Amino acid sequence: MYHFTALVTCLAILLFFFTSIQVARARAKFGIKAPAISGNPDFERVFRVQMNTLEWMPIFLPSLWLFAIYISDPIAAAIGLVWIAGRILYMTGYSQAAEKRGRGFGIQALASGGLWLGAFGAIVRQIIHG
Repeated sequence: MYHFTALVTCLAILLFFFTSIQVARARAKFGIKAPAISGNPDFERVFRVQMNTLEWMPIFLPSLWLFAIYISDPIAAAIGLVWIAGRILYMTGYSQAAEKRGRGFGIQALASGGLWLGAFGAIVRQIIHG
């Protein structure tokens, strides 16, 4: 069973849901009517946090699960928590100013890359060595 990875997956989904709520609140606050996605830079940054999180989920989630399956559930979950922390830093930084998003982005990108690289290496090793 992969309880730790499942829990981190639920937390990542919760984070994405939270970003969706933030966009809805920003729409009301800045008067941006759907389907518009521009018109106020403060709204646009909140919207980009949600969209960037969505863009990274298909990279992060399969990598997280493949790492858990082929290497370790607890290690995958720990790296997944780093990804979530990076996304939170990205969200708080980017919500303030575009130039403050870099550190959080880098942390989550490294976590995703580590998960993918570890999973890929373990899968190739399994194929070669049976």
